[in-house]
Amino acid sequence: MFPVMERVALDNLLRDVAEGRISPAAAASRLRSLPFEDLEIAKIDHHRNLRTGFPEAILASGKTPNECGMIASRIVAEGDRLLVTRVDSVQAEAICSAVPAARYYDRARCVVWRDAPPDELLDGILICSAGTGDFPTAEEAAITVELMDCNPVRLYDVGVAGLHRLLDSLDTLGVARVIVVVAGMDGALPSVVAGLTSVPVIAVPTSVGYGSSFEGLAALLTMLNACAPGVSVVNIDNGFGAGYLAASILKQVEITDDVRGSAS
Repeated sequence: MFPVMERVALDNLLRDVAEGRISPAAAASRLRSLPFEDLEIAKIDHHRNLRTGFPEAILASGKTPNECGMIASRIVAEGDRLLVTRVDSVQAEAICSAVPAARYYDRARCVVWRDAPPDELLDGILICSAGTGDFPTAEEAAITVELMDCNPVRLYDVGVAGLHRLLDSLDTLGVARVIVVVAGMDGALPSVVAGLTSVPVIAVPTSVGYGSSFEGLAALLTMLNACAPGVSVVNIDNGFGAGYLAASILKQVEITDDVRGSAS
């Protein structure tokens, strides 16, 4: 996988650890900067999981089915998880042929594979969507959260046009530690949710809406101008980014809680 000189450097590094000249922690730090696998069509960053806690995700848009399958098979060969986003049915067929154990979620437009999920998932993430049309982006976020060892609670179709639907779930909002809110059209739901809770709210504008929504731009601007504090905004239809951020926040909260518990 590595160029010759890099493979020699890796062998030397492991030998130094084995002979006690360098600590495992120091070696792990140096491994973070080791190179990628060059397939010519893509340079796969196999060490991203080591650096960031999550492997490189594949954006299928713009790639041929064969390219998607080739990249996916190499990620699976070197890692424990696979996430491919924005996948159409033809690309999904190629990926699942290259990775037979992979699963295609057609409405979420994702292909997922995992070697061995953990025995327990972290609770505390709530995924809200304004309407059924926002389901694909919301599910992209939820699937990402699950791959990051967290257990999302889904609360869908609770947009502001029928506010009583959201207010009927205040108990669910109250126990969440991070909330992802997915909305198109006027994009007002994140402000409402943030006004009802003290936890971080990650707003995801979607391209759902009529002509003057400008394919999600109107919702994006609304969310950026949210008057309720505690709202952060990701790009239009970026369920992956929102799910990744939510899981990262929750894990940091859990680490902080563990440290406080140990100190007491």
